[in-house]
Amino acid sequence: MKVIINTSYPTLNFIKQGKVRDIYDLGENYLIVSTDRLSAFDVIMQDGIPNKGKILNKISKFWFDFTKDIIDNHVIETEFENYPQECFNYTELKDRSMIVKKAKLIPIECIVRGYISGTGWLDYKQSGKICGIDLPKGLVESEKLPEPIFTPSTKEEIGEHDRNISEAEAKNIIGTDEFNFIKDKALKIYKRASEYALSKGIIIADTKMEFGFYDDKIILIDELLTPDSSRFWPLKEYEKGKPQNSFDKQYVRDYLISIGFNKKPPAPKLPNEVIYNTSKKYEEALFILTGEII
Repeated sequence: MKVIINTSYPTLNFIKQGKVRDIYDLGENYLIVSTDRLSAFDVIMQDGIPNKGKILNKISKFWFDFTKDIIDNHVIETEFENYPQECFNYTELKDRSMIVKKAKLIPIECIVRGYISGTGWLDYKQSGKICGIDLPKGLVESEKLPEPIFTPSTKEEIGEHDRNISEAEAKNIIGTDEFNFIKDKALKIYKRASEYALSKGIIIADTKMEFGFYDDKIILIDELLTPDSSRFWPLKEYEKGKPQNSFDKQYVRDYLISIGFNKKPPAPKLPNEVIYNTSKKYEEALFILTGEII
């Protein structure tokens, strides 16, 4: 099985490589290609995960359609057969890419948390708060919050760790009106998606979204509610008070923690077992949520 870690399309205009996605300029629009790269702790792993890019692309496509009445998004085309002629030589684009609007990124990460985990759990243990938001006393790891909360973070370059910030700091960065609009939309998206996922047996513990400006309007961009940008927990195994099994890259994070990885490049090689099991977790999440198979 071919694993795509890097892309090269000589007749297309490459402009940027992200942690997972490569971006090409098609003139009026962008072409975003989801590779099989995986990042953990903001470090890109040496090894790709088979089919990961296709799975991320399909899940994002599903959620963008599922939430498009809440807020417009950047998707223009996802069917390879409808792409511009200049893309037709590169058949690997099929199922792992989308053509999108050229939006201007709003420079904060928009995180919605329905459960207490990850950096939120660490913040809470130290201060009883997450991003300055007061929470009830006595919460335990992985516990469901009384209501989902919006906790922004900075958006750092590759290799740098995003930093949790308060609402006041986020408003200083992007403006109060813009912040309030994004917060409202992000919470609505999370609530609808988490209810749907729960009906399928998946807890969306938290998720990260990005927004941008297009034609003077704020729209939803990047990816949406994928195993890369979210924590997906199996409902049937959920038990508060401890870390959870997951359908996402937490499996890789846990392996890296177990070997004492210092969270800095270069990344270690991943064992074949970790690569295989991670791929299967992504495939399972796709099937449960969308009914699709790779």
